[in-house]
Amino acid sequence: MAAVELRQVHKSYDGVNRVIHGIDLEIRQGEFCVFVGPSGCGKSTLLRMIAGLEGITGGEVRIDGEVVNDKPPRLRDIAMVFQDYALYPHMTLYENMAFGLRLRKSPKDEVHRRVMEAAKLLRIDHMLERRPAALSGGQRQRVAIGRAIVRQPKVFLFDEPLSNLDAQLRGEMRSEIKKLHQRLGVTIIYVTHDQVEAMTLADRIAVLSAGRVMQYATPHEIYNRPAAHFVAGFTGSPPMNLLKALLQPQGVELSGGVCIALPAALQGRAQLGSEIYFGIRPEHIVLEPGQDTIAVPARVVIREPLGAETLVTFRVGEAELVARCAADFDATPGTEMTIYLASAHIHLFAQTTGAVL
Repeated sequence: MAAVELRQVHKSYDGVNRVIHGIDLEIRQGEFCVFVGPSGCGKSTLLRMIAGLEGITGGEVRIDGEVVNDKPPRLRDIAMVFQDYALYPHMTLYENMAFGLRLRKSPKDEVHRRVMEAAKLLRIDHMLERRPAALSGGQRQRVAIGRAIVRQPKVFLFDEPLSNLDAQLRGEMRSEIKKLHQRLGVTIIYVTHDQVEAMTLADRIAVLSAGRVMQYATPHEIYNRPAAHFVAGFTGSPPMNLLKALLQPQGVELSGGVCIALPAALQGRAQLGSEIYFGIRPEHIVLEPGQDTIAVPARVVIREPLGAETLVTFRVGEAELVARCAADFDATPGTEMTIYLASAHIHLFAQTTGAVL
């Protein structure tokens, strides 16, 4: 196990335009860190810079306290699991998993012991004589992970390893990777565009946008205290409701003239007349009044039954809010009713910078 530190790391391909902008991160020893963000945000580039597969334009990458900027990948004591598995099709699973150790000329009995330990851990020890073509996508991914485990590196790097799997298998493999981390206690850096993967796997999450870290925190903090408009809108399924609004003396004015009173804790966060984003998550919109709730007149637009719950879109003035409602919610579109917002869970963000107020 080892800690990984990024100090003012940046990357430019042409010497002018940066794709990674001075990132500072510290991944603790034994921590499961996830880089998450939309396509093109720089998360895979950052991972490849840590691995040594991409050059670093500036800054430092430290693994176990040592600057590794100029070290080739094979000397960084890392193991990487790729999206496309990268297995040798002509080799058996055993040979694929043993290949790296044999290149290092490890003793034969040591190679066998490590391969069998990893195979049993991943429950593929009964298929080691098969070749990759005979396996499902999930089984191939287990082999790729096993090949990384047998090397016993200081750091494991995962580059969108589940993106080629179907939804059910992705959920199963996500659980397996979580269990694997709990058993081995290794340092893992994991890249994904799937915020559900990030929230369920990570000890801490780095949310990236356009080559910058928008927030680096625990899943709980990311979800409940987003530091920026982008973070709030990227996490959650469905994501946070984010509406353009004006800050007025009586509260927040949404499009259509509806005004929502603000709790005392949020008053004075910005100048009156400021253009802001008003945010609230769907689960914090309820149909019954409670302690510290704000009543708002609304009209049902659409219902989306999901079995265990129903997502309901309400029109408030000219704006729309999505709420999580009970499975038996059956009001028809056009129904006028009052909804209630949990005041403690209202978020405000500046429109100009996207920063939380």
